[in-house]
Amino acid sequence: MIQYGMPKPVDRTYSPAARDAAALLGEMIRAARLRRRMPMRELAERAGVSRGLVVRVEAGDMGSAIGAAFEMAAIVGVPLFDADPEVVSARLAKQREVNALLPRRAFPASVEVDDEF
Repeated sequence: MIQYGMPKPVDRTYSPAARDAAALLGEMIRAARLRRRMPMRELAERAGVSRGLVVRVEAGDMGSAIGAAFEMAAIVGVPLFDADPEVVSARLAKQREVNALLPRRAFPASVEVDDEF
């Protein structure tokens, strides 16, 4: 049987810190949108998403697409990580340099430690 439409979301739990971060970003997006007197419809159109997704992001819905939330934040002027885009770009470049030195994959420890003396 072929199923059309969006897949059913998987129930999962999130840490309080993650939930608070999503709620904070949503509140910041909403406040910035209202300060700019921008209707939800306009933000949705500019971000290329549905009005319902704007509602969910502003409510801190953990199932919302992070890319859409970041795009909405950029449109209304909510700084992501730092107010200066050049600082964000520099930090990204530095992090990519660090990550290039790390192994491509994480392997579970295969050696058991005998700690009984």
